[in-house]
Amino acid sequence: MYKHLQKLGKALMLPVAVLPICGILMGIGYALCPAFMMGGWAAELGYATSGPAYSVGYFLITAGNAIIDNMAILFAIGVGVGLSKDSDGTGGLAALVSWLMMTNLVSAAGSYAPALVKNETWGVAYSRIANPFIGILAGVIGSWCYNKFKSTQLPNWLSFFSGKRCVAIVTGVVSIVVSAVLLFAWPLIFSVLVTIGSFIAKLDVVGVGLYTFLNRLLIPTGLHHAVNNVFWFDTIGLGDLSAYWSGQSGIITKELMGTEISWSVGQYMSGFFPCMMFGILGAAVAMVRAAKNKQAAIGIVSSAAVCALICGVTEPFEFAFMFLAFPLYVVYALLYAIFAMVTVALGFRAGFCFSAGATDLLFSASLPAHAKTWLIIPLGIAAFVVFYLVFYFAIKKFNLKTPGNEDEDAEAEEAKIVLSNNNYTTVASGVLAAVGGKGNVSSVDYCTTRLRFEIKDYTAINEKAVKAAGAAGVIRPSKNACQVIIGPKVQFVYDELKKML
Repeated sequence: MYKHLQKLGKALMLPVAVLPICGILMGIGYALCPAFMMGGWAAELGYATSGPAYSVGYFLITAGNAIIDNMAILFAIGVGVGLSKDSDGTGGLAALVSWLMMTNLVSAAGSYAPALVKNETWGVAYSRIANPFIGILAGVIGSWCYNKFKSTQLPNWLSFFSGKRCVAIVTGVVSIVVSAVLLFAWPLIFSVLVTIGSFIAKLDVVGVGLYTFLNRLLIPTGLHHAVNNVFWFDTIGLGDLSAYWSGQSGIITKELMGTEISWSVGQYMSGFFPCMMFGILGAAVAMVRAAKNKQAAIGIVSSAAVCALICGVTEPFEFAFMFLAFPLYVVYALLYAIFAMVTVALGFRAGFCFSAGATDLLFSASLPAHAKTWLIIPLGIAAFVVFYLVFYFAIKKFNLKTPGNEDEDAEAEEAKIVLSNNNYTTVASGVLAAVGGKGNVSSVDYCTTRLRFEIKDYTAINEKAVKAAGAAGVIRPSKNACQVIIGPKVQFVYDELKKML
């Protein structure tokens, strides 16, 4: 299971690489146009809603939102391409077909099957179907259909739809079946989380920690929207975010689901600020220091950390490692929970409209509910240090595959390899014979520097013959897999090998 998550994580690196630009655009945009996040409250609070700076800021924020708001689609296409054999774009197209069908079929449930909308929670669940989890699911469906049906031969009268052309058609059929399952499964999952959220709301500071932990832990699936609807908005009547920005303050008491609960306005938002502004920065520094390929790590996490600090957009940072090193992501969520409890217990109160970055901290301080915001300095320093120490220790101790520390770091060294024979046909022929011949090969693809074989009999591999063919060596990850190290010219050898197969 963990290996599958790592493979998925590598596939997600393609769309994740797009995310840092949205953070840069939005960070600059919010600095120029703070009114964007305040909606109808902007003019009332005295912030400019026109002028050159407002227009430029609004323009940049909208450009950044174009990426972050459609992140689920990016994941669908990225996973579809990344998990497809040969990284073929057909898998990405199939994933997009799956995404469009599933999200449209499920979100429209109330129109063609109103009986399914049993209550408000089910209706909210259907409206939240366009999330990263469904995007990743669509990518998996698209890539699976490509890998399974890309070589399908149909009768002559349907031959036009043979091979890759039939992949999207099959994907559509599979997606319809999956959508039918989601019509019932998705609202049930969503309802369970709403029920859990209602229970957590009764636990005061401990509940704050549990909520924060779930909020971070569920981000890969998009299900954090379910618990957010409980605590931030008015799904069950709590609505911390709404209360904060409507000018309420102090302790609010309400009856929820037959039980009276009380909360301090802002307590379900305040704990995110130290973690997003400073904790992520500390974790990013740890990743860079622990990375074998520091240049790659800096390129991925530096802009993501600045993005989180300024405007609280954490997805570029989180998706960069959550699938490659999921145990570390669980620890990351736990650190959030601890700091949230400490922050709320100390009396720090702040709110946000968008997310817990410096921009929201600054502008939410003009609302009545804010309190002890000066604590962001000691809390931020503590978060930076703790996140740094925990991340650095975990990465080094367990050799976790964070950005710049993945298996590809070894391939960076292999990129310097020079083939002993530049006749690619000869090299391919020799390698094929060395791995047991055509009959021993189930499938083959390639990465930056290696040919990756799925084989039937691992005893048939002759490592000396592999080197004699001109390759640098062979690696055996499992009984049914072997990787032949070629170097940067691996694509040319692969092309010849495919012809032979």
